[in-house]
Amino acid sequence: MSLIVSNLTKKYGSKTVVDNISFEMNEPGVYALLGSNGAGKTTSIRMILGMLEKNGGEVTWNGQPLNFDTCNIGYLAEERGLYPKYSLLDQIRYFGNLRGVTGKELDKRIKYWAKRLKVEEYIYPHFEGVESGKIGSANNVNSGKKSLFASRRTATIKKVKPKTADQLSKGNQQKIQFLIAMLSNPDLIVLDEPFSGLDPVNTDILKDVVREQIANGKYIIMSSHQMEVVEEFCTDITILSRAKAVVSGNLNEIKKSYGRVNLYIKTEVDITDYINKAGVELVNEKDKEYTCKVTGDEQANALLRTLIDNNITVIRFDLSELSLHEIFVKEVGA
Repeated sequence: MSLIVSNLTKKYGSKTVVDNISFEMNEPGVYALLGSNGAGKTTSIRMILGMLEKNGGEVTWNGQPLNFDTCNIGYLAEERGLYPKYSLLDQIRYFGNLRGVTGKELDKRIKYWAKRLKVEEYIYPHFEGVESGKIGSANNVNSGKKSLFASRRTATIKKVKPKTADQLSKGNQQKIQFLIAMLSNPDLIVLDEPFSGLDPVNTDILKDVVREQIANGKYIIMSSHQMEVVEEFCTDITILSRAKAVVSGNLNEIKKSYGRVNLYIKTEVDITDYINKAGVELVNEKDKEYTCKVTGDEQANALLRTLIDNNITVIRFDLSELSLHEIFVKEVGA
């Protein structure tokens, strides 16, 4: 299977909001579309899915035009798409039916994903019980009499109705929408800001699901502002700036092209003078831990030799490439 996006273009009047964007996925994994607000990420996604008319270009899946008929697609939109006052279970079943999943199979999938995403309590009615007991004794100081309180135990059990969408937090709405996107067991999964609004615990839950989908051979397009998440999952990226692709390709190759310029050093003594004499840029220093910028391997190695020649114990010397965050700021920051 393969996804090919060729010269995707969108205009509103004389304004071009997506300008000849091209990329392809020839094997399962995660492709990231990155960019600042208004760069054209969501517009590109909507054109890829056929939800927005293109002014130019084409999108194919296995050689055929990509649409919901030629490909089993799961889509998590950035905007909330739930009906606020309706039962979550009814909505989930409705969307499942739209994707051709019905009956017992639909109920089975809903239960699986509700448990997987830890949203069962919001979807299904359930009972909550509070049981309390009080055993004790007290002395009546004024009368000198001793009163014994017999054991008392009460139980309150109540049935809790399922939630409606407007009763959920932003993060839990996000998880419900992700559940809906996964009901059809899609081959192509499109996630627009999937971690928006999630706390660290729920972020880890969703990360685990994404890892599982990658292992199961799914094709995933992800748009996110969280660079560390993108860097964790994505093998290929496109960075958009002002409607154009400014960086595109394999993430490892892109990082390699910028060189290894981040240097971290930890020592037992102050080496600030050695860093300055070597012409190395000192970014931060804290308790004999130094974050630096170098021009490349040669400058870093020269500094290391100087430290060794002066009998300075180097606990850690780490030369690394730019992070995706730094590449993004470098290309888009202006």
